[in-house]
Amino acid sequence: MGVNAQTEVPAFTAGQVLTAAEMTQVNTGIPVFATTVTRDAAFGGAGEKVLAEGQFAYIEATKTTQYYDGSAWVAVGVSGLTLVKSQVIGSAVASVTVTGAFSSTYDAYKIVISGGVGSANCSLLMTLGSTASNYYWINHLTTYSTGADTSATGNNTSSWAVGGANTNTIYSNIELMGPNLAKNTIFQGGFGYSNSLTQAASSMSGILNDSTQYTAFTLTPNSGTLTGGTIRVYGYANS
Repeated sequence: MGVNAQTEVPAFTAGQVLTAAEMTQVNTGIPVFATTVTRDAAFGGAGEKVLAEGQFAYIEATKTTQYYDGSAWVAVGVSGLTLVKSQVIGSAVASVTVTGAFSSTYDAYKIVISGGVGSANCSLLMTLGSTASNYYWINHLTTYSTGADTSATGNNTSSWAVGGANTNTIYSNIELMGPNLAKNTIFQGGFGYSNSLTQAASSMSGILNDSTQYTAFTLTPNSGTLTGGTIRVYGYANS
């Protein structure tokens, strides 16, 4: 958390004697928060301002300035995609969880995974939150070097198949619709890879049949481990 970051936006009362720290906080101008989670927790509590239309905030995690339009936080001067979270995968990990990925700020998200390698050829599986059922999906794979077309489906499984990894790279490009809304979450995705023996491309789509409002997701290879690479989560502006 940076030197200017706050955890509350106080509402002072008449006749209250302010401390030097409180005056410094007032003089920072637009309040600064480490994440959208600390931003949301800073309003409406005891001794705090009530969140109202026109409130501004700066978010350190995404380096964006936002304003509250009366119903949701909106990024200032930003259209299209906004980087919400960037996370390095790590070294020889059996899974990686990305927290703080989804919020009420955006209805739809793009997740791009690039770089890194797998310890073996594997599928990359995604779960939202701790939900381990009600995933439905289809995956169509074309292997150009052999001319083979294959399809796989998942019917009420414990995760989605959203990408893959091999000893050359980790690959996935995922679109999510509604992960933080109280409705079914829909995903679409695709990837391609090439090595000395195989060139292939895949398209995928699916649905999670529940109405949980998620903030996090986990990626897990179905065999081996993952090393390196970056997971980037982007939010699509609602307007």
